[in-house]
Amino acid sequence: MRRYLMVACGLAMFGAYLGAQGGGGDQKGTPAEARLRATVANLRAGRIATPTDYDRLNAEQKAYVASILSGPRGDISGPLGVMMVSPALGDLTQKAMAYSRFAGREGFSSVPPKLNELAILMVGKLWSAEYVWNAHHAYAVRMGLAPETVEAIRRGVRPANLPKDEQAIYDFTDEFLRTHTASDRTLNAARDVLGGDRGIVDLVGTMGLYQISSMMVALDKTPLPQGVKPYFQ
Repeated sequence: MRRYLMVACGLAMFGAYLGAQGGGGDQKGTPAEARLRATVANLRAGRIATPTDYDRLNAEQKAYVASILSGPRGDISGPLGVMMVSPALGDLTQKAMAYSRFAGREGFSSVPPKLNELAILMVGKLWSAEYVWNAHHAYAVRMGLAPETVEAIRRGVRPANLPKDEQAIYDFTDEFLRTHTASDRTLNAARDVLGGDRGIVDLVGTMGLYQISSMMVALDKTPLPQGVKPYFQ
């Protein structure tokens, strides 16, 4: 219970901070009602009763939709759709997730985008989170990861011939996820790559937030886009 309260308080404080910063940056103002309606209508439900009728949303849900679309995202999908049923949690979480998701931009996570995506893919693989994998595997390649590296992670094997920076982040993420700790050597190697403790904290934040994301879509069994085959057995 104490741990839960600490996490809840941390998310609340972080959400308040991001709200004061305009949702983490890239504030675009209140979206038009037509866009709000179209976004809700396009939500795809899994096992959690995700609403798709804007007129049936309560005031808190409508505020949640507007908050997401006022930030750097162009739509609502995956875990953000799942959390429509708990919009207060959803809004706190989506603001924190945006900080991690848009790494490399001013005002967002300090972790270089390709290394950020490396950690996200490893968390997605841990949970066999199909939706997270589908949303990130191609983007990870665009950010600089080799397709062979992405495929190795999907298969659950150590990628070969990793550059030094990717090796340090892979080792840190793998060790931390498997053992729930990190040796001084592993931590220091990642710290050197990320430029200090802020980078480490931002990276661990990404890992934690994408565990939330992966858990939501794994529980929901959020459907993949039509025609996309599952990535995991």
